[in-house]
Amino acid sequence: MPERPDHVYAARAARFAASRNRYALRWGRIANLRLVAFVAALAAAGAGWWRDAPWLIWLGAAGGVAFLALVAYHRYLGDLRRRYTILHDLSADGLLRLRRDWAALPLRRPPPPATPDATAFDLDLLGQASLQHLLSTPQTHVGQATLQGWLLRPAAPAVIRARQEAVAELATAIDLRDEIALLCRLAAEGQPAYERFTAWAAGPPSPLGRPAIRALTIGSPALLVLAAAAQAAGLTPWPLWLAFLGLNIILTIALGAYTLEPLAQLYDRHDLLAAYSRLLGLAADAPAAAPELRRIQAELAAGGLRADAQLRRLSAIATLAEYSRSILYPLLQFGLLWSFQVIALAEGWRRISGPRLGPWLAAVGDLEALAALAALRHDNPGWAFPTLVEGGPPTIIARGLGHPLLPPERCVTNDVQIGPPGRFLLITGSNMSGKSTFLRAVGMNVALAQAGGPVCAAELRLPPITLATSMRVQDSLAQGVSYFMAELRRLREIVDAAEAAHAAGGPVVCYLLDEILHGTNSAERQIAARRVIRHLVSLGAIGAVSTHDLALADDGSIAASADLAHFREQIAEDAGGATMRFDYTLRPGIAATTNALRLMELVGLPVGEPSCGGQNG
Repeated sequence: MPERPDHVYAARAARFAASRNRYALRWGRIANLRLVAFVAALAAAGAGWWRDAPWLIWLGAAGGVAFLALVAYHRYLGDLRRRYTILHDLSADGLLRLRRDWAALPLRRPPPPATPDATAFDLDLLGQASLQHLLSTPQTHVGQATLQGWLLRPAAPAVIRARQEAVAELATAIDLRDEIALLCRLAAEGQPAYERFTAWAAGPPSPLGRPAIRALTIGSPALLVLAAAAQAAGLTPWPLWLAFLGLNIILTIALGAYTLEPLAQLYDRHDLLAAYSRLLGLAADAPAAAPELRRIQAELAAGGLRADAQLRRLSAIATLAEYSRSILYPLLQFGLLWSFQVIALAEGWRRISGPRLGPWLAAVGDLEALAALAALRHDNPGWAFPTLVEGGPPTIIARGLGHPLLPPERCVTNDVQIGPPGRFLLITGSNMSGKSTFLRAVGMNVALAQAGGPVCAAELRLPPITLATSMRVQDSLAQGVSYFMAELRRLREIVDAAEAAHAAGGPVVCYLLDEILHGTNSAERQIAARRVIRHLVSLGAIGAVSTHDLALADDGSIAASADLAHFREQIAEDAGGATMRFDYTLRPGIAATTNALRLMELVGLPVGEPSCGGQNG
């Protein structure tokens, strides 16, 4: 029997914390030791110079070598401490995900979509305490954006099945997923301007690459070195090298502006590129059986270019670029035209690998998104992979469907069927009985299913679907839009989507409507709601509608196409008074009770008719 996820995370967190503490202790000791070595080396060398004692100078030199060795070892221990700190934090985050501890769980997300997505808002797909929050293991911007796109845009059935296979494989590979997350976190620390960097990598060639300019930037430094060597060897009494030094200065003044942007894109990127190189090497060499994982590996080696090798090369070029900011820069620049030589190396890299950088980063995003869904599968072993059904009447059939954001101990599951076309699910029930939560559970699981992940259900069968919702409609004072008008606009969007799907032949629209048109009076609401529902049914859309209006099911045309279901409450009387409980179980038929007045009574509001008596004044 597989080990419980919470036990796995707790054990890993304890093991990583022990390693972190061990290396942190050693790191602190080496920090003191290197200080002692530096002071001792300096003292020995100073004493040897003062007393003219060569052996002390040699001793000081040996101490200096020891100091440099301790510096390197200290950095190595720091890297190990950092590694196990991150691994511990990843396991601790796993425990937070299991508890749905939204306040403590980090939320990593890219900027929101340019166009606000009403369905994402209705269904808690993005933001705090959302599916995105539950799946917040991607560390890089490209991984976060990829996952966000998967949640918002349904994939084709073939793509979904390929992702499911990859997710199932990665779900059991927790060490690999942690290593991916570790390297992605290291890479993410330098990512704020990576879009600008990728734009530079795929941009047009630099003017410095023109043959005539390149001949000058290579020839002048070479002739300067030869002229200086000739004078030093006594082959000429003339300082001919001064002419080439002057030419180098002129070239720097005239063409230096062309080096600014490329150098800016290389500065401070050595560690970032090294981390990405390690990440891409891990992705390319990891054992993979799922076709989607093998596709990613093929992308990282397309055209005979190993992505990790090319980024290591660029990392080395970035290291050379750093000398343009050192105190040696004037000597390197005016003597060797250093910045031009670095740009030439970068241009050579861009010409070969620049166009591939975007696809390589996209592969990283795909891998992180798959790993996030795999973590969800690992954390919830009872969740199922949905079955995509193509052909036949579009119908959603779920067994044991629950709300993905609820902790398992509080999650109540239900069986449900929505569709086929010509039918819709009408859910009635009293306040707080669970109607809205149930609709969101349906929508979230459909979004998860069409992203390629597991769903909070024992079984889910569904066709390709376009979700359309009206649940959290908001008015707008700034735009002068009333609540009722905002509802109408949302419904217009849903009807437009259903009409477009009907005209195009699919995919079918699945609408989820919570308390439809409750922004107007009761009589008009019932008439308008019936007309909207009848129109959606006539277009072949499927969906579920929740309502307090029990009379909605009385209309003959509505009743003929409605599958009725309801939630109910239970009121218990005890010594402390009456209490209301909900079991959140979906039952067939229409609700038989309402609870608004009883809820008012429970919170202490008056529910009786007011008295008309009183004194005349």
